Amino acid sequence: MAEFTVSPETDIGTERYTFSFTIRDSPAYFINVQSWGREEYIRSLSESFRVGDCVTIENPLIQSKEAEREEKFSPVTPSGYKLLLSENHSVVKTSSCYDTDTRLLSLLHLPVKDPQDYYSLGDIVANGQSLHGRVLNVLAAVMAVGEPKYFVTSDKRKGQRCEVKLYDETERSFPIVCWDNESIQLAQSWIPQETVLCTVIFASDVRINFDKFRNCMTATVISKTIITTNPVGAVVDVYTVEQLKEKALQSDGKLEPLHGIIYGYISTLDIDENVSRVLRNRCSVCRFIVNEASNTCAFCSDVSPEARSTFASFDILVDVTDHTGTLRSCYLSDCVAEETLACTVQEFLMLEEDQKTALKWQLLLERSKIYFKDKMEVFGFSSDRHMA
Repeated sequence: MAEFTVSPETDIGTERYTFSFTIRDSPAYFINVQSWGREEYIRSLSESFRVGDCVTIENPLIQSKEAEREEKFSPVTPSGYKLLLSENHSVVKTSSCYDTDTRLLSLLHLPVKDPQDYYSLGDIVANGQSLHGRVLNVLAAVMAVGEPKYFVTSDKRKGQRCEVKLYDETERSFPIVCWDNESIQLAQSWIPQETVLCTVIFASDVRINFDKFRNCMTATVISKTIITTNPVGAVVDVYTVEQLKEKALQSDGKLEPLHGIIYGYISTLDIDENVSRVLRNRCSVCRFIVNEASNTCAFCSDVSPEARSTFASFDILVDVTDHTGTLRSCYLSDCVAEETLACTVQEFLMLEEDQKTALKWQLLLERSKIYFKDKMEVFGFSSDRHMA
């Protein structure tokens, strides 16, 4: 799903609020959803799910959209229609990760626009003020995520701001600013360059501005923006294990963010040993692995204690091998692991030891197409039986 917008609209004698988001159920189709109503209804609806959640919408009104007017402020969609939600007739239900078709979850990593249609950060800087006010796409890695800053405007309205630093092979530090709660929460889940794994984002329709105060170009997340985290659609480069090892040696320990594909097989998959080596707890809000000692999330400290919870998730170390060698201690985690193993955590815990061993040998040594990102986290997997 895409950007949330919650804003008041004044009517004669009343104040109505509006809430908008974007849903997607296939690689080709996504549609905007709008809802109008009382403040209590709109706030409750907007807080009932997050970007990346899977939802079922019952009884929406289907209406033709006015593309020229509406897409000035909303994401551009391939549909000629939009959905309207009614407080009295429509219902939005959320689904847990385990109740959701994994084909829907894979859409979270598929950009809504051509993944090759973007500006490099170096191009934006080089073009400078000629791009001021333009809306375009950016593909880059996350260098650092700032803390949210809260403020009060002159007319007593509360606001917040979060700045993220991006980088790519052309530019070492480029700021993108988030102003709304949803994109700020999403940004807090991103993993910066300093850690073991680094998040890559494809941000469609961000606004480019020239910041006079800092004398530099910046990007801003707006109501049209859709951010795809670790975009699979942008992965086209194929590597051998030997090539990746050579890159690591040449980088002197400072390997640039790297996404790619390996045609090989999983050569180590210890899922029939100690369960504590297979499962970790994740935050239900941002899905990041929580601190084992305190069982708390470092990224969601601003979320009320009542809303915080954790859930068990796969976090498996695997070895990946091809004809040139073996990469050890790669990560196979969360929903990608569920899709690969074809079972949920709860189903896995109910298996006997011999069943876990049989499951392991269904996957071991089978030629596969393995999608990986920086520092070898597997985020896509298809065996020879499903490979295109």
